[in-house]
Amino acid sequence: MSSDFEGFEQDFAVLTAEITSKIARVPRLPPDEKKQMVANVEKQLEEAKELLEQMDLEVREIPPQSRGMYSNRMRSYKQEMGKLEADFKRSRIAYSDEVRNELLGDDGNSSESQRAHLLDNTERLERSSRRLEAGYQIAVETAQNGMWENRLSKCANSIVTCLQLNFNQLKKPHIAINWHYLL
Repeated sequence: MSSDFEGFEQDFAVLTAEITSKIARVPRLPPDEKKQMVANVEKQLEEAKELLEQMDLEVREIPPQSRGMYSNRMRSYKQEMGKLEADFKRSRIAYSDEVRNELLGDDGNSSESQRAHLLDNTERLERSSRRLEAGYQIAVETAQNGMWENRLSKCANSIVTCLQLNFNQLKKPHIAINWHYLL
């Protein structure tokens, strides 16, 4: 059984070396060849996953006392597979960025102009935000002043009403005012 495992290991090593080589070449190829290379790498990644599954099955059939060494190898192969998939993903992103740039006619200078345009818009947005905040503060202060004026007006009306009532009470004929006591 370990000879089958070792055969799978050799196949996996050859396959991962090919995948690594192709992943490195993807960003530098012309568009037509890139599509073919991407499809080829996807197939090889699937083959590598199948090899890992077969190797995992072989490890499960190995007696428990020998299984530890093979399990450690499997972990490292799975990590290597994860790295290959991540590298392939990065390569595809670089590939898609290049395709996007070709379609949009985008070059390095336009990204600088876009960056400058973005900075200008950001500054304009910050100025507008500051003006809005100042306007909001004025509205809050005005509302507070209006509340105070309203309260003062109500108090003044209450005082005037009280004074009028007292004055009316003083004008009534049945109330005799002794002016001597007041003076």
